[in-house]
Amino acid sequence: MATEKKIILFDGVCNLCNGAVQFIIKRDRNDVFRFAPLQSEVGKKLADERKIDTSKVDSIILIEPQLAYYTKSDAALRITRSLSGLWPVMTVFLGLPSAIRDWIYDWVAKNRYRWFGKKEQCMIPTPETKNKFLAFSPGEEK
Repeated sequence: MATEKKIILFDGVCNLCNGAVQFIIKRDRNDVFRFAPLQSEVGKKLADERKIDTSKVDSIILIEPQLAYYTKSDAALRITRSLSGLWPVMTVFLGLPSAIRDWIYDWVAKNRYRWFGKKEQCMIPTPETKNKFLAFSPGEEK
């Protein structure tokens, strides 16, 4: 799948992840990102192409053009680099050891359903945001 946009794969049934996607869309003033649920055919294909084991990384993956990708705290912090406002300042945390950052990330990811809840199916984008998504729900592609 050829795109010059950065692609964010996310857990489409996770309320925290869906909230993060909406947060990013509001701050993506330069139209940098496209999105796909991990559960969608597009999400599965993109993860498989990069040999990403989604049983170990199941919440957020940032895919850059030309097959580079980032997971966990690296993905989250690299996403902030492209957001409007003061959010790029968060990249200062990339200076911390990834083991520490990923421990915190994994703790939140492990508890995200309990704390924020879970949907029965992937979110459906609004007409205003539909063009930001490569896929809407499992099996449904643009």
